Amino acid sequence: MVPLGAKRPGRGGRSRAAHLGPERRRPLILDAALEVYVERGYKGTSMQAVADAAGVTKPVVYECFRNKDELLLALLDREEQRLLAAVSDSFLTNSVSDNLEAVLAAGLTAFLAGARQAPNSWRVVFDSGSGSGSVVAERVRRGREGAVDRLRELVRQHMVAGGLDDIERKAPVVAELIASVSESCARMLVVERYPWTAAELATYVARLLARGLNPV
Repeated sequence: MVPLGAKRPGRGGRSRAAHLGPERRRPLILDAALEVYVERGYKGTSMQAVADAAGVTKPVVYECFRNKDELLLALLDREEQRLLAAVSDSFLTNSVSDNLEAVLAAGLTAFLAGARQAPNSWRVVFDSGSGSGSVVAERVRRGREGAVDRLRELVRQHMVAGGLDDIERKAPVVAELIASVSESCARMLVVERYPWTAAELATYVARLLARGLNPV
């Protein structure tokens, strides 16, 4: 018996995927799309390429996703959830601390560790806006804005607790810096392979970022 989801020999000895319904096939199609996207980028990712990687015919891919943008949006949603779950948990756990540097270090460590452990997820989440179609690029933009909004509220809370002035102007600046620096740090570790551990880089960068909350 062939295991569920395993490839079966087709005509001429060519392998083909076992028959599954669309709901059960979607995760397999997304796995194949991730493989193709990381290798070829947005422009090189086609429904045919995904079908080939998944070992199915192109109509099977269309049974699961209506078009390329729908497929990549689903992939983006899945990888974003995988990558950011640990970060959200860390911020929620440490947000009650009065020490913003410690909160930033904990959140950034979780983020960088996740990026290093799942580099393909990181590439999809943060590289999708570059050279991608308008629908996918817009989804990336909205997702990033949501993350920055959450960071802005965190920064604002700590500024209020610290008795700082001009908070409404300063908090968005600091939040944007945190987001941009976090993305740059992940690129350093995942793509450029800087000789730092996630915790080392997070601790160092958190110390620098926390200084942005001092009155200036």
